[in-house]
Amino acid sequence: MKKESMKRRILFPIIVFSLFVISIKCGKYVHPTIPGVQVDFTIYPNDPNYAALNHYGGYMYFTGGVNGIVVYRVDYDSFAAYDRACPYDWENSNAWIRMEDNGLILSDSCCGSQFNVLDGLPISGPSELALKYYKTKYDGLRLRVYN
Repeated sequence: MKKESMKRRILFPIIVFSLFVISIKCGKYVHPTIPGVQVDFTIYPNDPNYAALNHYGGYMYFTGGVNGIVVYRVDYDSFAAYDRACPYDWENSNAWIRMEDNGLILSDSCCGSQFNVLDGLPISGPSELALKYYKTKYDGLRLRVYN
């Protein structure tokens, strides 16, 4: 019985990650738990209003998505954008994904799940699914966040 449980614990994340990769390659990303909401906005990271995004590791919160969106600057021309709804308890209106003080981990204030800011994958806690991500496109002037 323990072997069966162990196999499930190993296979489930592999299957979920595989579906995640396949959905990215196919261009249609559907998160397993968080519903789809139209997102399409543009910001100008060099504008003083977005000063937090002017340096690597900078982040800002935006309205939109299911529970808001966090945008993180990975490097000069790369950004990551995730919905602030936790895949584990996204229907809880008090659960918000927020950046930890170290600037590398996103965590859910209610269930305690933690996620890697670079790829959205879970690090600890009850969530076994990655954060819902949004596509980003940066041309050196404008950053578009969309799905």
